[in-house]
Amino acid sequence: MSGSTAAPSSLSNGVLILDFGSQYTQLIARRLRELEVYAEILPYSTPISQIRAKAPRGLILSGGPDSVHRSGSPRPDPAVFELGLPVLGICYGMQLMVALHGGKVRASRTREYGHAALTVLEPNALFEALPGSLQVWMSHGDGAERLHNGFKVLAKTETAPYAAIADESRGWYGVQFHPEVAHTPEGGRVLENFARRICRVHDRWTMASLLERQISAIRDQVGQGSVVCALSGGVDSSVAAALIHRAIGRRLHCLFVDTGLLREGDRERVEGSLGQALGLNIKVVDASKLFLGRLARVSDPERKRKIIGKTFIEVFEKQAKRLKGVDFLAQGTLYPDVIESVSVHGPSAVIKSHHNVGGLPKRMRLKLVEPLRFLFKDEVRRLGAEMGLPREILGAHPFPGPGLAIRVIGTLTKERLRMLRAVDLIFREELHRSGWYDKVWQAFAVLLPVKSVGVMGDARSYESTVVLRSVDSRDGMTADWSRLPAQLLQKVSGRIVSEVKGVNRVAYDISSKPPATIEWE
Repeated sequence: MSGSTAAPSSLSNGVLILDFGSQYTQLIARRLRELEVYAEILPYSTPISQIRAKAPRGLILSGGPDSVHRSGSPRPDPAVFELGLPVLGICYGMQLMVALHGGKVRASRTREYGHAALTVLEPNALFEALPGSLQVWMSHGDGAERLHNGFKVLAKTETAPYAAIADESRGWYGVQFHPEVAHTPEGGRVLENFARRICRVHDRWTMASLLERQISAIRDQVGQGSVVCALSGGVDSSVAAALIHRAIGRRLHCLFVDTGLLREGDRERVEGSLGQALGLNIKVVDASKLFLGRLARVSDPERKRKIIGKTFIEVFEKQAKRLKGVDFLAQGTLYPDVIESVSVHGPSAVIKSHHNVGGLPKRMRLKLVEPLRFLFKDEVRRLGAEMGLPREILGAHPFPGPGLAIRVIGTLTKERLRMLRAVDLIFREELHRSGWYDKVWQAFAVLLPVKSVGVMGDARSYESTVVLRSVDSRDGMTADWSRLPAQLLQKVSGRIVSEVKGVNRVAYDISSKPPATIEWE
């Protein structure tokens, strides 16, 4: 399989982040991108030759859950400090800088977690144009105790005398707090100072520049070949299709696979308005019997995802063979899909397999084109808006590749799929009517393998339970449950119990991510 078309080959106008496993690493990249500074994440163990090849303007060492005192704790190649580049160490990254350059890091018995008042001790580039006192967010166990080799203290808190440090002659800076999180209100300006004032990144990374670069990258990768696109009708695949269509025109062949796991109206929408709006040639392949047959009696969510991914690729390869000169498969894979599926950016934990990441066979004939692979969902929407895609497409809630297979908890049957489709349609209809659909990030229904006793029409019922789920988020990496009005939930619940045969109980999920995920499976 080929590499991604999403990331530029050079970071000559950007910053490289080395990931040491922090839960906040992706937020560093997001904050920099919001400041129109291109940032890319690589594992802390990336060979120095690859780092040099990227030609970054500066490096950021992320935080991490480990301790520099533990034997075998993650360490970068020491040569990263010999590249002559500005370096910013955040939390664990700062502690590494201190420990690797003759200083001392104390092992704390208690973890400092929460807000702290930071006092800037002297003027410096990292805190330039910022007030002398800042609110910051701490999340660490160890802390610097003694500096050496040219480092000095820039800022302190009541409990952290070395809250920010620097060797300004070499452009090396360290902060014990997390500037990337929302709990550090001025954190974005700290990161911007590092990128603009210290690394001297002057070019602006915008959707317009990204669009131009991606079109060029797609053309370079595909050459005179043709691409078959896995079009689902969602935001990701629609934007990917529109982008590739811009690059190669009629050599893009869009295939929409009806897996039998779609929501009510999905197939009709793709066949009709989507194809017309994007000017795409779309072929619909009905493979519902194949998918449902292979998923029969399968209840484990990981097995479902693997089966769906494998079957999906098989169907595409079969269809692609009928198309002349097709050597590439396009997918709308996003950055969170990659992060959660495989630990490719350092020691962060694998959460779940995504059907278009973890389900791919090792020996696949088609080479992958994934132009959105290093983008977050909101960036994809902005890219789509840059291309002029309709609001109807860009505003659609995320819908997982495995479809309703991971929203019907337990085994799949046509009857259980029927119930969930009906419930989901009612929920979406009422969200649209109330104006709440565009206010939340994602909303859907889940059918549980649970039945409960009820009373309907003066008679005892023993029927299924459904859960409504609605979350607010910026990119899907973290999410909070939506505070939908009680009257809206009451109306949705009443309609479901009255109109959907087989359901007599409706619950509302008030779990956030973390600790839960957005989808149930």
